[in-house]
Amino acid sequence: MTAARYLFTSESVSKGHPDKVADQISDAVLDFCLTHDPMSRVACETLVTTDHCTVAGEITTKAPLTRKVVDALVRDVVTDIGYVAKDDKEREEIGFTADAVQVNCLIHSQSPHISQGVDVGGAGDQGMMFGFACDETPTLMPLPIDLSHRLVAKHAEMRKSKSPIAWLRPDAKSQVTVEYNPDGTPNRIHTVVLSTQHDSTAMSRADYFSDDARHQIIKELILPVLKADRPDLIKGELVMVVPGSSPKLGANDIACHINPTGAFLTGGPHGDCGLTGRKIIVDTYGGRGRHGGGAFSGKDPTKVDRSAAYVCRYIAKNIVAAKLARECEVQLSYAIGYPDPLNIWVNTNKTTAPGVTDEKLVGLIREHFKLTPKGIIETLDLRRPIYRATAAHGHFGRDGFPWEKTDKVEALRRAAGV
Repeated sequence: MTAARYLFTSESVSKGHPDKVADQISDAVLDFCLTHDPMSRVACETLVTTDHCTVAGEITTKAPLTRKVVDALVRDVVTDIGYVAKDDKEREEIGFTADAVQVNCLIHSQSPHISQGVDVGGAGDQGMMFGFACDETPTLMPLPIDLSHRLVAKHAEMRKSKSPIAWLRPDAKSQVTVEYNPDGTPNRIHTVVLSTQHDSTAMSRADYFSDDARHQIIKELILPVLKADRPDLIKGELVMVVPGSSPKLGANDIACHINPTGAFLTGGPHGDCGLTGRKIIVDTYGGRGRHGGGAFSGKDPTKVDRSAAYVCRYIAKNIVAAKLARECEVQLSYAIGYPDPLNIWVNTNKTTAPGVTDEKLVGLIREHFKLTPKGIIETLDLRRPIYRATAAHGHFGRDGFPWEKTDKVEALRRAAGV
């Protein structure tokens, strides 16, 4: 029986999505603490809803983290995201703005029992963490999540500049379906979904987002992103799907669902409650690789939920960049208070270079990477205030983060003998 092509889908969400608002606030608190005290212990959770924000958690720090400071951090993040209003009417429409949000601070110290193990180099929690890389894109990320992130990043860029679309508001979600060949290589882009919050000027009539606005999103946002990333995978026309209709699509046409509910006037924390740590698949590999379950935002690097997931990506990316495998997934696991990983597991899905095996890669990882919490923090220089930037558009696949560097490539190739 001949293997068939198959479809795989991933999604991303914008900076203005309520869960991402919460993530960015939690990481802004973390960055403030690390700026003033690199040894801060932070586990910060945020809840946002209509004109309300609660910041809670366990934080031990020498930073001057007063209620006034937390209040200012929240308002700075909300302003930067774009939830601001020019008058009372717009403030009421948005329902969550930097000047009107009420901030509740419920922060207390971390348990001293955790410090007993962490202060001597042990892991700050138990659990298993995964990292993934593949050669589908220049970023060595899976194509569906890579494109999804780029769509919401372009959305944010256009919204801030108000060009060429002036009616965008901060909340948005993207989703990309890619058709793959039987050998796992991408064949074409199959479907794109983009839902964006907007103001009333994008409406054609009461409660209906205009088709002209849909065409504008396709022309000005979706098509430029797809052309910039993978023009070779655009094998047909981009066809707008009108909500409630069944469009006539050619064999290779790309179906584009833009605001498929009909409208998106009410969004952000006013439309849905947001919580830190609810977008863990968006944050990682779009479902392509496994996830250990622990969220990232609001946690300092002694929490291996975060730092070990970062080093797993670092390992997997260097293995793929070294061409030791076309695809690589890495798992580490830890016990709270114990420094060394309990296991190292590698799965390359039978894509290794000649003479390389998954077992050989495990040995190379042990030889070339420091895997204690202390070693990870030192290798990736994680006690710096770098985390708020991670809290939107994905933690992986973007330049500037230390876990994205490929400085181990030559050493791994020499050691592997390839």
